[in-house]
Amino acid sequence: MTVDKGFGSMRTVGEELTKQGVVGVMIVWADNNGIPRSRIVPVGRLESVAERGIGITPLFAVFDSHDGITFEHKGLSTPSGDIRLIPEGDRLVRLAGQPGFAWAPGRQVAADGSAWPYDQRGVLERQVARAEGLGLSFLAGYELEFQLTWPEQGGDKISPVHEGPSYGPARTLAVNGFAEQLLRDLDLNGVGVNQFHGEYGPGQFELSIVPADPVTAADHQLLARQTIHAAARAHDLRASFAPLVEHGQVGNGWHLHTSIARTGVNLLSGGDGAHGMTVDGGAYLAGLLRDLSAVVAITAPSLSSLQRIRPGYWSGAYTFWGVENREASLRLVPSTAFLGTEHANIELKPSDASANPYLALAVVIAAGLAGIEDGLIPPEPVQEDPGTWTEEQRTERGIHPLPRTVDEQLDALLNNQRIRTALGDELADAFRAVRTSDAAWAAEHDVADVIKRHRWLY
Repeated sequence: MTVDKGFGSMRTVGEELTKQGVVGVMIVWADNNGIPRSRIVPVGRLESVAERGIGITPLFAVFDSHDGITFEHKGLSTPSGDIRLIPEGDRLVRLAGQPGFAWAPGRQVAADGSAWPYDQRGVLERQVARAEGLGLSFLAGYELEFQLTWPEQGGDKISPVHEGPSYGPARTLAVNGFAEQLLRDLDLNGVGVNQFHGEYGPGQFELSIVPADPVTAADHQLLARQTIHAAARAHDLRASFAPLVEHGQVGNGWHLHTSIARTGVNLLSGGDGAHGMTVDGGAYLAGLLRDLSAVVAITAPSLSSLQRIRPGYWSGAYTFWGVENREASLRLVPSTAFLGTEHANIELKPSDASANPYLALAVVIAAGLAGIEDGLIPPEPVQEDPGTWTEEQRTERGIHPLPRTVDEQLDALLNNQRIRTALGDELADAFRAVRTSDAAWAAEHDVADVIKRHRWLY
């Protein structure tokens, strides 16, 4: 159940949680690999921790995907130091699927309580404030794809819960108890759901979260992960959000939908610009397109992501946009008279669970706002699959493949001053160090092994 925000002080909240049978509060943040990390504090310590936080190492900013710690970022090059992790009290919920625990997203601050440049939540909050200064606001929502398997019986072979027809009701029937608990628990945890269904790949499902303001959307993404994992465990299942679970199969995207508004009016509809967008709505789209390679270095950053993003898989392998074109990296979902103007949004396809949700939204907002500030105009949409064109045809339309290696991703990211500024130089370089460490690790493994080693990270 969602904790009543009217409880007042954290002492009162702790007392009420104790009455409800809660013994610990899980404080969660996501690192630069998109991996959730956490600390659990006894309920009796909630008041103190809410005020002064709990100590954690600053080196979480330079953990790589496999828990290696890199010292290649100058700002965090020694094992010394401490920072504080503070729960966001107004986001505290009792976990329906883990009723002995409450959950809250965490904020990282310096030991003296000042802002910590590696706090990803703070990076997003700065971009939201920047938008508010321009009179703009955002809604964001995630589509979460994941695969459900039976527990491994030894070896590396996994057993999907269902391999029948894609999108069919038999898929949900195979996990009926899980699906029932998941929808109930998400509702009790305060995460709104648009829809849930069996997806395309073996054992694959998709959950669509109701849009919210960007910070809430990122919080809900983390909370949805916890809820899905708990429901799966309760039914003797395992859930994987990895960009690829098996080499050669379709992957799991966590498609990011955003809309932008001024004084409550959606700028992606009701205008005289391209395909019903306003001039600023089109500029927002054009800004995303201009910085797409740098943006995707944050929204799909892992070695598994690089294997997932392929032409013909609806994962967004090229730099173009289209209207309801599911092969496009940027898909405009337009409004209609039937659906209403608020329905219009832009879907970013190359986005997955290896992205830190706060950083992903921060760079999307930063790129889009820069497009508005620079008065960009989007090119004509592409309604075909450029993967079927010749390289010359793509070049004529200014369409290029998204980065295919870690080095290409980092070149796109670090040479883009707009995105670097949004992240801050300290965090951008820590992110670089983590990706470089991952690449060094992967050099000793073949592709299939890399994918397998990412399977249960998310």
